[in-house]
Amino acid sequence: MAISIGPLEIRVYGLLIMTGVLVGAFVASRIAPRHGLKPDWIWDMLPWVVLSGLIGARVWHVLFPPISMVEMGITTQYYLTHPLEAIAVWKGGLGMPGVILGGVAGLALYLYFKGMFSLLPRMLDVSAPALAIAQAIGRWGNYVNQELYGRPTNLPWAIYIAPENRIPGYEDVAYYHPLFLYESLLNLANFGLLLYIDRKYRDRLRDGDLFLIYLMVYGTIRFFLEFLRLDAAFVRTINVNQTLMAVVVLTSGLVLFLRHRRPGQAQAVAASGEAPRTARRHRKPKRRKRKR
Repeated sequence: MAISIGPLEIRVYGLLIMTGVLVGAFVASRIAPRHGLKPDWIWDMLPWVVLSGLIGARVWHVLFPPISMVEMGITTQYYLTHPLEAIAVWKGGLGMPGVILGGVAGLALYLYFKGMFSLLPRMLDVSAPALAIAQAIGRWGNYVNQELYGRPTNLPWAIYIAPENRIPGYEDVAYYHPLFLYESLLNLANFGLLLYIDRKYRDRLRDGDLFLIYLMVYGTIRFFLEFLRLDAAFVRTINVNQTLMAVVVLTSGLVLFLRHRRPGQAQAVAASGEAPRTARRHRKPKRRKRKR
């Protein structure tokens, strides 16, 4: 779906994605001072993050195309032998894990060249709510393109998918789970949760914690929604995105837990190099009474 303005054609999908990006950047610029960052830095780094995120998203799609494209012969090998097709992002195919990985890489490069690499954890914290709201808005582009729908359903909120947009094997099925809507609403909830945590527990958070929480929540959302997805990306029998999200959730949760262990335990681990078995109480030695 596109909007034509004379000879210029603007795709609604791209317009919604850019709207999400700009709203996310605005949110990040508003909360940046709370983290000791300048709002101007957010807008300055935006081109780096957007470009690297777009590259990462396309690379992820090229490496892990969905089942429907593989069945049509559009595989990783096909992209490698047709490089112009690999860079044709306007033909669809962007992977959200690649957006996150590429965006983080772009942010890290920006900070490195600016001599501010030590600010990366804080920048990631500021980016976490921005990323969640950008995803919530951008997912509506999937609705416009009639993609990212789930399994067939007769629920009242099922969406109609036109025959030309149905994946092979489901040509006669008209109504499906609005997977894009589920993810959009859950990302919106994640956005609200991150803002609440950042405001309510600011004094307890360490730099980088908010981004770890984002990864845990989004990873959990994506992991469970993959059960409803028809057109997933597989490597043999492994659902790539679902497996990755499980690893991300467990790793982020473990890192967050280790960062907030009790100081006494952390010092013991640093000194011995081993995890403490049990916490022992230190008692003061009793003084012996002298006999008179």
